[in-house]
Amino acid sequence: MQTRIVKIHPSDNVVVALLDIEAGETISVDNTYVELIDKVKAKHKFAIQTIAEGEKVIMYGVLVGKATKLIKKGEPLTTVNVKHKSAEISKRKPNLIWDTPHIGKWKSKTFLGYHRGDGQVGTDNVWLFFPLVFCENRNIEILKDVFEKELLKQHTGKHQLLLRSLVQNKSSILKDLTEQDKDAVFDNIKVKFITHEGGCGAIRQDADSLAKLLAGYVNNPNVAGATVLSLGCQNLQIKIFNDALKKINPNLKKPVLIYEQQQMETIDQMLEMVIKDSYKEIKKANTIQRKPAPISQLKIGLECGGSDGFSGISANPVLGQVSDMVIALGGTAVLSEFPELCGVEQELINRCIKESDAEKFLKLMHDFETSVINAGSSFDMNPSPGNIKDGLITDAMKSAGAAKKGGTSPITSVLDYGEYLTKPGLNLLCTPGNDVESTTALAGSGVNLILFTTGLGTPTGNPILPVIKVASNSKLTDTMNDIIDFDTGKIISGEKTIEDLGKELLDYIIEVASGKKETKSMLLGQDDFIPWRRGVSL
Repeated sequence: MQTRIVKIHPSDNVVVALLDIEAGETISVDNTYVELIDKVKAKHKFAIQTIAEGEKVIMYGVLVGKATKLIKKGEPLTTVNVKHKSAEISKRKPNLIWDTPHIGKWKSKTFLGYHRGDGQVGTDNVWLFFPLVFCENRNIEILKDVFEKELLKQHTGKHQLLLRSLVQNKSSILKDLTEQDKDAVFDNIKVKFITHEGGCGAIRQDADSLAKLLAGYVNNPNVAGATVLSLGCQNLQIKIFNDALKKINPNLKKPVLIYEQQQMETIDQMLEMVIKDSYKEIKKANTIQRKPAPISQLKIGLECGGSDGFSGISANPVLGQVSDMVIALGGTAVLSEFPELCGVEQELINRCIKESDAEKFLKLMHDFETSVINAGSSFDMNPSPGNIKDGLITDAMKSAGAAKKGGTSPITSVLDYGEYLTKPGLNLLCTPGNDVESTTALAGSGVNLILFTTGLGTPTGNPILPVIKVASNSKLTDTMNDIIDFDTGKIISGEKTIEDLGKELLDYIIEVASGKKETKSMLLGQDDFIPWRRGVSL
């Protein structure tokens, strides 16, 4: 029989319902009995002792809220009787003792990656087209249409054929899809395109920030080279971009082709030159072959989106297990989404190896929260309506579960938005909690693969690297199997442990990193890219 509730930490005064529990039912918790006052839906929480108005609500062993009214024993937690409250931060108390996971099976394992001239190893081989300013988006779209039709042999899609069949009242048109030749010209290089709304018209700091992000994309080990379009008069000048690139990698060995429209006679002249030059370099990049690389060359980004009440007890801890395993093998993991670390700052600064990193983390958190408050919001407004509906009713509650993605290893570095990875181990990266803005930043920091947990379902992907979707519950895997890659719902049902699934997920990661499996977001062509306009987004 499946366990009906879980108490995450011995000191918690609330528990999580794993199944719907009706009012009047009696549940055994810590050798005592709790009678449910009202129905509690799966993923939601209820009090296992009376919590007086103003008293602390404890979950994961940390403060996640404060009672705004008396909460009776057996009463569900809601946005009416609980509000956000997180613990005060005290002086750093270093806690660097780490119980490393067992990694014997993977010590000699390798993945097949693309070795770059600077020593980095990619899990994919991508030629990237992008603009320095939104004025060039149209030209990027033209190039996308040209290259995808010729190099990828993309023909009319099934949805367009469906509409055509309805317009012409000919069901036979749908058969055309299966008869189209889809063999790509090149089998070892992908051509990707990104557009954005930045580069000009905003504050100069936004242009500088975008330059760092785009430079990070070019330097990412998954990118073989890039074609860059500039108008000429925008804030984000070519020199600013080149300076950002040199700062990240002074000895970049990749080809980067840059074109400025205002230096050309016509758009056609520029596009003809772009197509000829880019094709030549893409053809060269196609000759790069996958070769064995140690697991220490994996750099995984840790992300969550569309979280539910199970995310913090299934999917996120599994990522934490994988993070610890990759780091124990000499690799790198990056924990982002700073608004979702609100309430667990003390634990994180205690895990920082260097005092300067602890100070940097707290300053970044403080500055971020101040900018949000100045914009008329606050971190405690971070949970989305979907989060709240599925049991994550305070930001601190969401944060305590989200931080589980970072495992238990010491923190080797803290990075601001746009900074590039230089140290293996667990890194903290300042990003907003927004899914796409955060995954966009992770790719710009140099990760070569992203693990993305979700309880509600989200199709988010990235143009230059695999994004593996990890479901917190099996129902989501069954209903949205076109976007989910890996299921951790067996933890909820009691069939498997966090350790079991962590090992399985690491094996799956190696298959994806080696190009032997494609993620669902890759198959869907979900190439999301949204730069962060700082201070505007949670």
